[in-house]
Amino acid sequence: MQPLVFLPEGRSIPALPTLGGDAGFEVRRVSALPSAAALPADRPVVVLVDARLANAGAAALAGLAEQAALLGIGEAGEAGPSGVLADAALVGWMPSDALPSLGRTVFQGALRHAATLLAAARSRRLEQHSATDLRELSRVGAALATERDLDTLLGMILTQARRLSSADAGSLYLVDLDEAGNPESLRFKLSQNTTLPELPFSEFTIPIDHSSLSGYVAATGERLMIADVYLLPEDVSYRQNRSFDDKFGYRTKSMLVLPMFTLKDEVIGVLQLINRKRDFDARLQNAEAVAQQVLPFDEHTAEMVSALAAQAAVAIENSRLNEDIERLFEGFVTAAVTAIESRDPTTSGHSFRVATLTTGLAESVDRSGEGPYKGLTFTKDQLRELRYAGLLHDFGKVGVREQVLVKQKKLYNHDLALVRSRFQFLMQQADLEYERERAEYLAEHGQRDYAEFVSRLDQMRREERDRLARWLDMVVRANEPTILPEGTFTELEEIHRQTFVDFDGVLRPLLSEDELRFLMINKGNLDTRERREIESHVTHTYRFLQQIPWTRELKGIPEIAYGHHEKLNGMGYPRGAKESEIPVQTRMMTIADIYDALTATDRPYKRAVPAERALDILHAEARGGLVDPPLLATFTAAQVWRRVTPSEGTKKRLSGGLQLG
Repeated sequence: MQPLVFLPEGRSIPALPTLGGDAGFEVRRVSALPSAAALPADRPVVVLVDARLANAGAAALAGLAEQAALLGIGEAGEAGPSGVLADAALVGWMPSDALPSLGRTVFQGALRHAATLLAAARSRRLEQHSATDLRELSRVGAALATERDLDTLLGMILTQARRLSSADAGSLYLVDLDEAGNPESLRFKLSQNTTLPELPFSEFTIPIDHSSLSGYVAATGERLMIADVYLLPEDVSYRQNRSFDDKFGYRTKSMLVLPMFTLKDEVIGVLQLINRKRDFDARLQNAEAVAQQVLPFDEHTAEMVSALAAQAAVAIENSRLNEDIERLFEGFVTAAVTAIESRDPTTSGHSFRVATLTTGLAESVDRSGEGPYKGLTFTKDQLRELRYAGLLHDFGKVGVREQVLVKQKKLYNHDLALVRSRFQFLMQQADLEYERERAEYLAEHGQRDYAEFVSRLDQMRREERDRLARWLDMVVRANEPTILPEGTFTELEEIHRQTFVDFDGVLRPLLSEDELRFLMINKGNLDTRERREIESHVTHTYRFLQQIPWTRELKGIPEIAYGHHEKLNGMGYPRGAKESEIPVQTRMMTIADIYDALTATDRPYKRAVPAERALDILHAEARGGLVDPPLLATFTAAQVWRRVTPSEGTKKRLSGGLQLG
């Protein structure tokens, strides 16, 4: 680098005759002391200072001495500096009448000192840059370590690599593996370009071989640092594809292509940086801009980006591992839910629909920005947590007896069959009694008034059979569950008071105490003990979910699922929790659970109702303090309920195409 020498204007220095010609340095005449801020940062500087320039003061001289070699110039015969110059940090001194030999010696010493100052300044800048770069790498590494979404992660990697290297453009490739886990091809995943920010993008693959720059780096694991890709040596196997430049009018010049290694020293991807620039924000819109702005990548930049690439490879591998774990867990959850629902085919798909409706309501609340939940937002992880809670909210049904879980009516099938058999027995008994009385009459009275007697006997038998049929029909109708409490049971109690003599001659009630108790259930089809057993599935679910070592992002799943049968007024189960104790996610799930239970495929204990009727029932519960009114309003206004559709059987029945008995 050519030194720069400042010389007092109008001053002749016979001891330095070379200052008047071309001696390998630049000479500038000045009438005042140059300021330290005006000195070039990349050249050694010598300032020849006489008494006139020293008038700038001691402070100015001291500041200048930190960046330039100050050589004092005195008057003829002057033995040493005086005044301000006596206290200045001079590297040498000579009077104006000094011999050329002294002048050369002193001046060469000043040049060496100037070179030392420049080297020291460069070292300080490099140290500062290195410290800044290390801090930045640490910051970027921390950011990469916390990001799990692969697409977001790749964008962060490429953006930070371009910023660290001041690259105009860049691309990122990931290695695709075959079924055996061996590298198969390179997949183009991402591109960024400051000059052409609106470039169309689509993924494609290229071979892992020596034909392309990225393929070569992936195949060999070696980095490439190229000053101008249009001037590649003839003896290299790789070539730059210029089709992009030709199509978009771009000029690819300097390139840095780096492999990204995993901890197992395997190439997971390739980072390709294009056109290092003096000014990161500049756009390379023409050849002049390319010539002015583009620099070759240097070793320091390559090392910095290599460090980033190493961090990026680990982050990508972790992201992929996390995706594998999520897929594995998703498969487990799906299999578990499917297995549980297979115990009760009538509820098939319920958990999946509840998860869909619950997350849909959360997304709608997130977007609505009004009401008491204004400002409530859900992150991607929180929505995933909510979805899993919805999928697993009924998992505890594994602890419920199957006969209770699939119970269709108030009486179990075998109990109703026993009641039917009892009535059939009584009808047959009435027929036998009819034949016995008719035979006894003939034996005792013969044909006298026989026709009249048989007519009365037929009438009595018909009345008895009709009475038994009416009672049986009443039992069958009472056996049907209802959604809401309804009906009185006076007639059932009357039937219960009726007695008959069984095959063993034992007098028994027509309906047993247990049969009467079940038939008098005024809502649903379960008695108190069975309902407690069904309700216990919530506690079973909570205890089961507590056993799973959830990640930090999913740790709320047990608590969210635990409360889906709680009511805001404290009348729910299993804890009787009140409004302040029920998480908002659980309140959303409660609405979704009730809606699906009302509208889903016909259950054994109820028929599906239309969406409008289900919403009416939900609003009635909201008015009664059971479910959250603002959340229900969002559920209705955003038509979250349309995210699930009724089954084919339900659609046919609601349209009149399927009749159920």
